[in-house]
Amino acid sequence: MTERGEKALWRDTRTLRIGPSQLHWDGEALVIDVHEVNALIPLPVRGRIRLVPQVLGQRRFRLDPSGKHVWEPLAPRARVEVHMTDPDVRWSGTGYLDANHGSEALEDGFADWQWSRAHLANGDTAVIYEGKLRSGEDFGMALRIGTDGNAEVAEMPAAVTLPRTLWQVARTTRADAGHVTRIRATWEDTPFYSRTALATQFWGEPVHAVHESLSLDRFRSGIVQWMLPWRMPRRL
Repeated sequence: MTERGEKALWRDTRTLRIGPSQLHWDGEALVIDVHEVNALIPLPVRGRIRLVPQVLGQRRFRLDPSGKHVWEPLAPRARVEVHMTDPDVRWSGTGYLDANHGSEALEDGFADWQWSRAHLANGDTAVIYEGKLRSGEDFGMALRIGTDGNAEVAEMPAAVTLPRTLWQVARTTRADAGHVTRIRATWEDTPFYSRTALATQFWGEPVHAVHESLSLDRFRSGIVQWMLPWRMPRRL
């Protein structure tokens, strides 16, 4: 998570290199080679991540009426293998890969968003994406992405308010009406972003979901912008 200048960027059809780290497609997997230094305590962070898609998404979605912001679930279901040498840790499991891109900064287009993803028993992936545009309008979608990568719009489950994080970031999610959603773990808790593991229920099926809350109002504030380089160094 280091910001780097234009001279640190190189890419071709299979490889994206940013500074000493890179991503490349080997024909079967997206291979991510990490070669960085921890931001707070200057210890090395090195290792390799392999993401093998099990499902490839078949379309992209506009998040705003003008199409300035686009979201694409590239691999709604994937096998992820992590092998770090510094620190010496490794694990593997089922994962997910998506991408956002657009023609303006996220904080110019959005005030906040809430996102959830869960893998269903039949192989489908449930994704719920909602929030508020900078214009004040709401946006939202509930999708079931099949094993063929095609996405179908599903009924939006009922709104659920979760406890705020330690940084007081608001968290809301969706679940079947009457179901109690439980926080299993909070993996990331920052002044403007949180990532949470949930035990919830979508469309009659109990699931373990990954949830994120992003406050762009918080992100664009002066104090957070002042704090960012301490966590995400800028080597321009």
